[in-house]
Amino acid sequence: MAQAKKQTKKLKITLVKSTIGFDKKQDKVVTGLGLRRIGHTIELADTPETRGMLLKVRHLVTVEGN
Repeated sequence: MAQAKKQTKKLKITLVKSTIGFDKKQDKVVTGLGLRRIGHTIELADTPETRGMLLKVRHLVTVEGN
């Protein structure tokens, strides 16, 4: 009996504003997400952990649901 693969939702996250001038914790969150420079886009799984990180830096990034 074959199991159906779970489809995990993906979020497309883009850094649109610099972390300079903001709290250092926010810089670490952006780095932890995997964002490196302004305009850099990554895709991450839609998990509660990712959502929590995005909540902390919502003023620095744009998020698109996939």
